[in-house]
Amino acid sequence: MAAIEKPGLPIAARFVDEAADTEFLQSLGIRVRESRARRGMSRKALAVNADVSERYLAQVESGETNPSIMVLRHVAHALGISLIELLEPQHSSPEYRLISRFLEQLSPNRLEEALLRLMRDFGNEDASRRKRIALVGLRGAGKSTLGRALASELSLPFVELNSAIEAEAGMSLNEIFMLYGQPGFRRLERRCLENFIAQHESAVITVGGGIVSEAETFNLLLMNCYTVWVKATPEEHMSRVVAQGDLRPMEGNTEAMEDMRRILVAREPLYSKADFTLDTTGRQPEECLLQLRQAVTP
Repeated sequence: MAAIEKPGLPIAARFVDEAADTEFLQSLGIRVRESRARRGMSRKALAVNADVSERYLAQVESGETNPSIMVLRHVAHALGISLIELLEPQHSSPEYRLISRFLEQLSPNRLEEALLRLMRDFGNEDASRRKRIALVGLRGAGKSTLGRALASELSLPFVELNSAIEAEAGMSLNEIFMLYGQPGFRRLERRCLENFIAQHESAVITVGGGIVSEAETFNLLLMNCYTVWVKATPEEHMSRVVAQGDLRPMEGNTEAMEDMRRILVAREPLYSKADFTLDTTGRQPEECLLQLRQAVTP
């Protein structure tokens, strides 16, 4: 272990693992050498195409030097592979490399769609996911009412993730946000969701509307639960919250309704990743429950 002199950094940040660095450079050299061999390129040919000296390339392949990022970029280009493929260990199968290159060609939107399909088709089997039913959406959509009723009809445990978070922290959500901020809350949310998945093979869970803003946590939910987006119009969301006696959304905020509209518009592409969408606008709970039960029990 050797210290890097950088005044102002915490002690823990001033140390690097030289052994790990050495191992990384040796692995990098092996990947260069193996990629060259797969393409039938001599070291001299690669050196010429990458515009580096053959002697320097030999040092890279043996892990004896720390090449610059531009050198690695040229080497990767000459090998016909991506820089990421060169830097990170890859599975050796041709199928994996073919899939990786296919995904690299997709636009961000199509890549997100492909990820969602992979999670659903090759994560947990659909029958297994359907045993855990997760209701997502903004507050006031009817998640808790429908979740409790559905759990009762199916004789399943009912879990409100926010309540589980409060129990884990030993304090209210407001106190969690005041003490630890949103990052602290999101860490607790992820941990409690992982605990729920580990402890419940079959259950109904409701989650906070903001869970979709954390991609890894939301993907964990999508992969392990049959998700239902419980939605409503902004006006109905607001009226239901106020009818419950909570006037906080309106206090000191004359643009509360417009804020809610913006949130719904921004999150709609995320909520729509759910397996099923249930619109509760202008409908009675009994009617919504019937449709929900039909959706989750094919």
